[in-house]
Amino acid sequence: MSGHSKWSTIKRKKGALDAKRGKIFTKLIKEIMVAARMGGGDIDGNPRLRSAVNAAKAENMPKENIERAIKKGSGELGDAIYDEILYEGYGPGGVAVLVETMTDNKNRTVADIRHYFAKNNGNLGENGCVGWMFDKRGVISVEAAGVNEEQLMELALEAGAEDVVNEDGSFQIYTAPEDFNAVVEQLEKSKVKMSEAGILMVPKNTIEVTEEKTAANLLKLLESLEDHDDVQKVHANFDISEELMEKLS
Repeated sequence: MSGHSKWSTIKRKKGALDAKRGKIFTKLIKEIMVAARMGGGDIDGNPRLRSAVNAAKAENMPKENIERAIKKGSGELGDAIYDEILYEGYGPGGVAVLVETMTDNKNRTVADIRHYFAKNNGNLGENGCVGWMFDKRGVISVEAAGVNEEQLMELALEAGAEDVVNEDGSFQIYTAPEDFNAVVEQLEKSKVKMSEAGILMVPKNTIEVTEEKTAANLLKLLESLEDHDDVQKVHANFDISEELMEKLS
């Protein structure tokens, strides 16, 4: 399962998350709006909304922004209606790529995503072409520095987590989607600082990318997709060695 977190690790090392805080807020606001539209504006009665709000708080989004997004999504203020669309394709080296989007213009979004794939030696596929290679799971990241692994594992497993793995200097806590919120809430109560938390598509197997040109094109594709305003999350089943990452950086 180690490959799933590679893209998140790369983004952190490149400083992309801090550099694009405005875009992160845009994506989080869309998720809050859609969650409120689908399940109502009551955080306690809407697990997806509660998860979205927790993610927004983790990024230090102002409280008024969160409340306004909930009201827009639940129809109190009125706003654009976003559709959730999942795109699937292959990146350089045969890497499977899933792209979660929220858009108010499907034609624009699919045209842009197809262009990104083609420009970086990949191709956008049909629905279902790579989705079977992934499992939907809750994934919570906790920085390893200063954290007792045994205590964290005991806390997470008692709360309903399936596994805790030490990867790339952080602990990855895996849950079933339906247990995700309960585990997050228990970690919050125990004052455990989470660097990331969300429902992700975790690859069943990973592809080792060893050629420098292929790796460069793959990362360029993923960065282009992530940077698009309509894209919420990007998942891929690749792994790149630390040595090759040093060359590319």
